[in-house]
Amino acid sequence: MTRARPLLRRTTLASLTAVTALTLGACGGNDNAEVASTASAPATTATGRHNQADVTFAQQMIVHHRQAIEMADMAQEHAHSRDVKSLAVKIDKEQEPEIKTMTGWLKSWSEKVPEGLTMPSMGHRSPSGTPSMPGMMDDQQMRDMTHTSGKAFDTMFLTMMIKHHQGAIDMARTEKKQGTYGPARTLAGDIITTQTAQITQMRKMLGTN
Repeated sequence: MTRARPLLRRTTLASLTAVTALTLGACGGNDNAEVASTASAPATTATGRHNQADVTFAQQMIVHHRQAIEMADMAQEHAHSRDVKSLAVKIDKEQEPEIKTMTGWLKSWSEKVPEGLTMPSMGHRSPSGTPSMPGMMDDQQMRDMTHTSGKAFDTMFLTMMIKHHQGAIDMARTEKKQGTYGPARTLAGDIITTQTAQITQMRKMLGTN
């Protein structure tokens, strides 16, 4: 009898251990199921949604930025002022990565990426050669820049780039009001801040401020 009691106690403890393990295992299984369910739930945050205003903003700003970069590239060859050339380099370095970012958005949304200075929805340029966006230069203005150099180019570049920046700011403000995609709205805010500061700088360089 004395030997049976330890055996009975060990058997009872083993049974309790097994029951506890099963119970814990069952609880753990439920927790895992909940985690798996949560992980597989689709993201519904506001920053993940986009609307047509976001698409239009990205498509138009890509084209707008491309023209600004063309103008900035001209400055490296035609400008007289080092300050103008320095500003042109800054515009190029700021806007090229933004083009890549917006291109990535459009591809992820299965939307068309503009080719050159033509919007997908337009299919062609307007008769005057001016894409229908605020601040854009027409073909004649761009040709005039290529045939100008020195201080005359500096004045032309600054005058035209101020107008160009003002157009970009208008587009960015529209995105802030109508867009729903968080990163696009953030970029719009950055464009407003950066290009407003550059307009102030260019006006000082022109001596008009």
